[in-house]
Amino acid sequence: MTTKIPATIVTGFLGAGKTSLIQNLLRNARGRRIALIINEFGELGVDGEIVKGCGIEDCPEENIVELANGCICCTVADDFLPTITALLDRPQPPEHIVIETSGLALPKPLIRAFNWPEVRTRVTVDGVIAVVDGPAAAAGRFADNPEAVAAQRAADESFDHESPLAELFEDQINSADLIILNKNDQMSPDDRTAAKDVIDREMKRKAKLVLSSFGAIDPEVLLGLGAAAEDDLDTRFSHHELEGEDHDHDEFESFQIDMPVLKAPEELLARLKPAIATHDILRVKGFLDVAGRDMRLVLQGVGGRIQHYYDRAWGSDEARKGRLVVIGLKGLDRAAIEAAVKG
Repeated sequence: MTTKIPATIVTGFLGAGKTSLIQNLLRNARGRRIALIINEFGELGVDGEIVKGCGIEDCPEENIVELANGCICCTVADDFLPTITALLDRPQPPEHIVIETSGLALPKPLIRAFNWPEVRTRVTVDGVIAVVDGPAAAAGRFADNPEAVAAQRAADESFDHESPLAELFEDQINSADLIILNKNDQMSPDDRTAAKDVIDREMKRKAKLVLSSFGAIDPEVLLGLGAAAEDDLDTRFSHHELEGEDHDHDEFESFQIDMPVLKAPEELLARLKPAIATHDILRVKGFLDVAGRDMRLVLQGVGGRIQHYYDRAWGSDEARKGRLVVIGLKGLDRAAIEAAVKG
């Protein structure tokens, strides 16, 4: 009997730290041949470009496959299955496959896809890892009013809220075999307790919880879980249980802003922070061209928390073009946001 190739699904809401976790995993792969499938919500593949820019020896560019401008949970037949089949059919197939889902993806339809005849005998879901943004969970970002929701649920077991953020959060952690409570360095002891309470309140199955900062977790903890999650679907709660149910993320939208050359990153940050607060932007990420610098500037924002750093030199055959992707709930005032960000 042929041994199945293990696959790990990394899920988690926008900006939770999935890409950082995967970068750390690849840097410490210890020679293990890993293929990476990255799915993003929006046309600009920022996460894939960040991983490629790291030049990680154990994961060359040909082992990184990007599925942009869509959500993998909605396109398993059109995008995911042909992609994973192509990886399996390589003369030297990967020893392990890691799949980073979009921050808006439901994990369960993807897990179910591993039961398709084309892949079931060749690959297994070694484990589902849910990365949680600790500070966002502690602040109640994944429920409109966490205290009120908890009180209503205690009084009425049939109560359910309509928050799309909360539903996604619940679907993601309830599909998980391992939960990574990330950004521990940004949390106080009280924040840590609050974040754990949010997870405990919404969990409907048992999963181990591990704290991390910058996704720095030993690969031996992440890989080799042996969960065979495709055989364990019934224990993984989802708000969208019906197979084939339409799920197109109508609650969210994204758009791209082409950015001019910056004199300095600080001038953009001064405009971006109030724009995020005013328009309740969930996520902003992209690449920027800074005058007088040969390096590409990466910007990542989650709510009001913004990180920026230079990751690599611009390529000689690469257009030095600044681009930002903005993601939020449906109804974003695109013109006002672009005007505010560009100044």
